[in-house]
Amino acid sequence: MSALVIIPTYNERENVAAIVQAVFAQSEPFHILIVDDGSPDGTGQIVRDLQQDFPQTLHLLERQGKNGLGTAYIAGFRWGLTHGYDFIIEMDADFSHNPKDLVRLLAKCRDEDADVAVGSRYVKGGKVENWPWERHFYSRGGSIYTRIVTLMPIADPTAGFVCWRRKVLETIDLNKIRFIGYAFQIEMKFAAWELNFKIREVPIVFKDRELGVSKMSLKIVQEGILGVLQMRWRGFFDNYGYNK
Repeated sequence: MSALVIIPTYNERENVAAIVQAVFAQSEPFHILIVDDGSPDGTGQIVRDLQQDFPQTLHLLERQGKNGLGTAYIAGFRWGLTHGYDFIIEMDADFSHNPKDLVRLLAKCRDEDADVAVGSRYVKGGKVENWPWERHFYSRGGSIYTRIVTLMPIADPTAGFVCWRRKVLETIDLNKIRFIGYAFQIEMKFAAWELNFKIREVPIVFKDRELGVSKMSLKIVQEGILGVLQMRWRGFFDNYGYNK
């Protein structure tokens, strides 16, 4: 069964070569799709150079302009479905997600009963390293707030390290996913939960980036706060599938 790791990038020249090498070093034969939003720092060219070493397993989807994390992942999901992958994994480029945990996320879906496997900071065995207190506050508070509003039984609903079975992404109407920033990760899990897919959490250690610049902003946090209310309200009248 084939597994694709989607890594969105914008100005990740310090990290992209290393993260590609680290993913390919794992025991599973992962393929990688880099979705680059026209990085002016030359990230895309670095990936094109690397494709000479990995012509069958490293793929590049280049887009014009910085269009948001959510749209990058949705473009990647569509690409992965079109190219026949059985499992599709979301992952950051900056090593905040440990490539070694890819194997455990894949196993949770492939070998166990999970339709969606979430790399979770907030279940037993999970933790965060190198974060300032305000990031802890926003992240923990956002997770608690999301659980209260949506009723989803997920300890880390904002997590961005996620493995999806193909059938989940085929069932969700991706055109109904409205958010592109912080709330995107919540909305995708909410869609899967509303459609009765099995979501399981895998403990991970999340480390703050060492190289490059964080994409987190107050606007992204605000989108999350308002977005959770909007998706909960919409959930009373519609779901994220194609048939309703």
